[in-house]
Order: sequence, then C-alpha cells, then structure tokens
Amino acid sequence: MTSAFPTATRYAPRGMVCTVDHLATAAGVDVLADGGNAVDAAIAAHAVLAVTAPHLCGLGGDLFALVHDGAGAPAALDASGRAGSGADPDRLRAEGHTAMPFHGDIRSVPVPGCVDGILALHARYGTRELADLVAPAVRLAEEGFPASPILVRPATRLEGVDGAGDLLAATHAGAVVRRPGVARTLRGIAAHGRDAFYGGEFGAGLLALGAVGARDGARPEYDAADLGRHQADWVTPISAPAWGHTLWSTPAASQGYLLLLAAEVADGLALPDDADDPLWAHLLVEASRAAGHDRLDVLHEGAAPLADAAALRAEIDPDRRTPHFDPQQRDGDTTYLCAVDGDGLAVSLIQSNAAGFGSLLFEPSTGINLQNRGVGFNLRPGHPAEYGPGRRPPHTLTPALVTRADGSLRAVVGTMGVDSQPQLLLQVVARLLAGDATAGEAIGSPRWRLHGGATGFDTWEDAVRVEVERGSTWADGLRARGHEVVEAAEGVGFGHAHLIEVTDEGVRAGAADPRAVIGAASGV
Repeated sequence: MTSAFPTATRYAPRGMVCTVDHLATAAGVDVLADGGNAVDAAIAAHAVLAVTAPHLCGLGGDLFALVHDGAGAPAALDASGRAGSGADPDRLRAEGHTAMPFHGDIRSVPVPGCVDGILALHARYGTRELADLVAPAVRLAEEGFPASPILVRPATRLEGVDGAGDLLAATHAGAVVRRPGVARTLRGIAAHGRDAFYGGEFGAGLLALGAVGARDGARPEYDAADLGRHQADWVTPISAPAWGHTLWSTPAASQGYLLLLAAEVADGLALPDDADDPLWAHLLVEASRAAGHDRLDVLHEGAAPLADAAALRAEIDPDRRTPHFDPQQRDGDTTYLCAVDGDGLAVSLIQSNAAGFGSLLFEPSTGINLQNRGVGFNLRPGHPAEYGPGRRPPHTLTPALVTRADGSLRAVVGTMGVDSQPQLLLQVVARLLAGDATAGEAIGSPRWRLHGGATGFDTWEDAVRVEVERGSTWADGLRARGHEVVEAAEGVGFGHAHLIEVTDEGVRAGAADPRAVIGAASGV
C-alpha cells in the first residue's frame, strides 16, 4: 500500500483525543487524565482551537457532532445557524447576484451556532465545570500562543480587515499571538451561558454589522429575536450499512448522506484488495459521483436524500466513467476533532467557518471572525435551499461514526475539505473497514477528490474532474476509464482527516493527519 505520508498509529489503553493542533489535543488529554469524559475533553480541545485556529474554526461558525454512549444509535447534534429575519433574496437578485456573496457581505453570515452547540453538549454530557474546561484556552488567549505554521500564511490576508488586528501578530511560526476578546468571551460564556455571547458584547456587534449591511433603508439582517433563538438541535442521526458495519452521520442540511450513500454503493462493488490499483479509485469515484450528482437539487434543511444504493450501483461500469452521473443542472475551511474515553463515550465533532477566515468579517470588539456558511444557500427563486429568513443553508460538514454489528463503537472519523469531505472520508473508511488498514495507514495513504469549481463549495455545479495527490498510482488508469484527471501537490486540498478506532481488544488506536502539519493523536 502506497503511503503519501507515513503516519504512525498511536495507541492508548483508556482514552484518546485527536485534533489538528497539538495544543488542543493536549488540553483534551489533560481532561481525560483528570477523570473527565470524552465530551469534556472535546469541549476543552475545541475551546483551544477557537483561540489558535481562527482560519479553520471559531465561535463565529457552526458545529455538528455525533456522540456514542454505549451500544446503538449515537446522539446527533445540529448546531448550524439560521439566516437572520432580514434575509432578502430579491434584494440580492436585484443587485445582480446569481450566487451568495463569498466574502465581505454580512448576508452570507447566518447566526453562528457554535456556542449553542457547545452548551448543548455540555448540558447533556458534561461532567466538569465549563469554566475549568475552557481555562486552558483562556490562558492561551490572554498570555499568548505561538502561531502555527498553518496560521501564518492565511493571516497575511487580514491586513486592513476591521477587528482582525490581533491576528496580524502571526508574522512567522512561533510568533506570540494574544486574543483578549476571545478570552473575555469564553470567560463570559462559562459564567453566564449563551446570554453572555448572543446577548452580550459579541451579539451587540453582530447586530450592528447587520444594520450597517442594510442598504437603502432595507431591514437589518438580524434582530434581537434572531440571536435569542437557540441554534442547536438534537436531531435523529442517519445511517447506512457498509462492509459489515453501520456508518452514521448527521441529517440534512448536512451533506453527511453523501458519505453513507457512497459507502453503501461501494460496499456491493468488487473493490480490489490493493488500494493502489486504479480500479479501486475508479469504483469509489463512481460511487461518490452516483451519490452526489443531484446534490444541488435535493440537499436542503429537512430533506431525506438517501437514494436507492442498489439502483445506483447497478449503473457503475468498472471499465468506464458513467456520463449521466454528472450534475443534472447548474445551480475552506473547517476542523474536525474526536475523543474516546475509557468508558466508551465517544465524540465525533466538526466545526467550521466555511471558507478560511469565513466571510472576512470580524465582530470588531471581540475579534471573533464570522463564518460565510450562507454561501450554501441558493438564489434561484423557489429552490428548496433558497436564502430566506430563519433558514439553514446546506452544509458541507460531515461528522462520521462507525459501529459494529452489535452496536458497539468501531471508530470516530472526520475531515475538513468543503465539498470533498464525503469523498475523502469514503477512502479512509474503505481502507479501514474493507482493507483492514491501521488508523495510520488509513489516514496517511494517498487520496483523490472530486473538484469542479473555483471555491471548493461548487463541486457539483458542472462535470467534475478527479484530482489525485501527486505520487499516487491512479492517474493513468483513471484517464483510461474516461475521467479528467489532475495531479495535485501532496496534501494540498485533500483534507485534514483524523481517526480514532476501538480495536477488538478495547485499545484506542488513532492517527492525526500529517497534512495538517501540527496535528496530534494522544491518549491516556
């Protein structure tokens, strides 16, 4: 098996945390070592990431999570924000927009759901005081943290952006960055709950930005009732069988169904034992295209888009690309973390600004950057995902969890990667479940992704090409089967995937994606 990034599998007897940043992983592991559970550890790790990784996630974004507590179905949390009551698609169309603005426009900023999500997780599963869980993050924000190599380059985009001044200190790896506004906000949330955020300093700033964005006397994007509405809901998870296991994810408007449907399709195909064989890549590419070709039509809040896997599977030719799996009509960044404790409680948590620093708008008093998750909305009149008041946009976020036939936990897994998340996870899961790969092999092996647009959020708008990591063995074989193939630099655009599995012996085995440079899987 070719390894793009030789990756060690880390083993621990009682618990493990895996994140994109070793500082966040350490905070979570400390919680486990002190007797906290996996949700406590995930909250502590997430709080650190909200400080140190604003180019990936933060309090101004959204969150999804799966929590496995014993055998059976996991609990699923949708903490994705809704558009404000002033959302007006006609106004955008009158201005000439055919798609939601990508940067610099408050109308692409739904009310952030992240804080409500963390509070919902803590209320249901937390065993430690929230103030204690966020204390490491507060300390890093107040005393300063060393800028990571993956923060430095995106921070150069923030010159002149109102409210982003703290992050301009990230001039080189190791430069000390302080974020007092984020520390103040975390302290407030720990002491006073959601009111300290949505009804406090941050909320006042968001309302002001929404009012400034109201042009020509139009209604402001948000009002106080929008911020008073809870953005987090416990929902029914979705599942599908694959390779003798059950795969779980969050329902629409998450695109998690794409992973489940593609895996169910692929499970009935004759995958080669050797994942370096181009046929292996071709069959998974076709399974992904089959699952996603109508994504723009069917994905919206409240949808149930799981299709007939057997019917889709029957259309796949092992020798040729299937033309009608192209999109039927024309119509970032994220971070994932997972934790498993010694009692078997497990968390698969994904949190995002959408694209990098999101909208490139910051709430200026706290320095918290705002997501641009509203780019998932549609501006076609009458479309089920049309931008409008109180609606949630379609989401790329795809947390995943795998259980055995008896309902016990096999793995928690996820990745960043915008539209490509289900495709990247399909490869990791196929290697783990069908190929008996170790966690390190599943994470470190080469990947492909489907990519058809300029932003990573527009994959399904046209006939998609297959991008493969340079050094993989698939390109010629995929071209011979009719795919348009691009060989891309290793690690660029192929996600930061993280995985923790529970072995048959009950050991926690995990791997952090080396593409993230500073990620870490560690345990107790």
